[in-house]
Amino acid sequence: MSKRNERAQPGSTDAASLRIGFVTAFPPGQNSLNEYGFHFVSHLSRHEAVEEVVLFADETPSGPPTDLPGVRPVVAWRFNALSNLVRLGRAVRREKPDAVLFNLQFATFGDTKVAGGLGLLAPALTRLLRTPTGIILHNLADNVDMQDAGFAGSAVMARVMRTAGRILTRVLLLADYVALTIPRYVEFVRSSYKARNVLLSPHGSFEEIAVPSFDVPEGPRTILAFGKWGTYKTVDVLIEAYRMLRERGGDDLRLVIAGTDSPNAKGYLASVAEANGDLEGLEFTGYVAEEDVARIFGEAAVVAFPYTSTTGSSGVLHQAGEYGRAAVLPRIGDLVDIIEEEGFAGEYFEPDDAAGLAEALSAVLDDEDRREALGRQNFAAATGIPMSEVVHWHVIHLRRLLDARRR
Repeated sequence: MSKRNERAQPGSTDAASLRIGFVTAFPPGQNSLNEYGFHFVSHLSRHEAVEEVVLFADETPSGPPTDLPGVRPVVAWRFNALSNLVRLGRAVRREKPDAVLFNLQFATFGDTKVAGGLGLLAPALTRLLRTPTGIILHNLADNVDMQDAGFAGSAVMARVMRTAGRILTRVLLLADYVALTIPRYVEFVRSSYKARNVLLSPHGSFEEIAVPSFDVPEGPRTILAFGKWGTYKTVDVLIEAYRMLRERGGDDLRLVIAGTDSPNAKGYLASVAEANGDLEGLEFTGYVAEEDVARIFGEAAVVAFPYTSTTGSSGVLHQAGEYGRAAVLPRIGDLVDIIEEEGFAGEYFEPDDAAGLAEALSAVLDDEDRREALGRQNFAAATGIPMSEVVHWHVIHLRRLLDARRR
């Protein structure tokens, strides 16, 4: 019998009684958090208490959202569109889900100030429409370097953006609950915003996977960098470090730059590729489809994070951990503490220090025991709490909100 036929009566606690709306970027679109959205929805649609997931997905040139059993896609917004608030409100009113959950970071709805800010008003609107509303928030405006991330061109504009970010954070806190993935972010919001509805929800591992091989595949030893590039994530210092390693005799090395330009830095990777056309072993993959992620990480000996600032917990670090890969990471503010708080570990370097990055890479590549130990620790950290448990946590909280409304 299908979930739809099993649907319980209102107020029942029987299985398959909930229709949950989920607002997220989603494959085949390439906007930020699309991979997290895909894995969360995959598990949510299989939860015993969920009849149907109404996926409020982004409109993209890549076509309609990827089809999944138990998921009804509704294209309800578009990156950088000024109409997203109205479109999402209408879609929620039309579909009438029992509850809505948003998968957000501060640039989810756009990298322009007005479009991005208007979209972030949507959770307050859905709660105003009396739909129980939760948010998974992956970063905080307070912790984003606005200039480095490409949102402000001057120190004055950065202060303006930070103030606007705090206002938008207060608006997001109008939702029934806001779940953050990092303990110190929860503590910060509770103390700085006096919020009582902010909760800790682990990031969760994307898949419940078997223990991977911690060995390096035969052939060139591969350094992998994965992300959206051009703002606070740039590959220039990594390429410089890679040149140093090859000049020292690392002819068996390969550097793979996976991913696409950041929306704030169109054309960045093309310019880097052109400037380094002479460099042997340098490869650019472009966008990596979900079915190719395992292969890309499986081929890597080490995953490098050439960031100059950070915006929160790293989904790429969680992926690297799931595939048992060692990491080379920058010392940025409290990033190291955040990483180690989540149970991860890595070899560290100072941002923008190519020589230091080269040494950190060598420390991992040339020491098999060190590389394997880091890979095993990161695997344990990434797979400690499977996504199915994180989804179950959210279902419990949404059901409690519904029960409270019914009472």
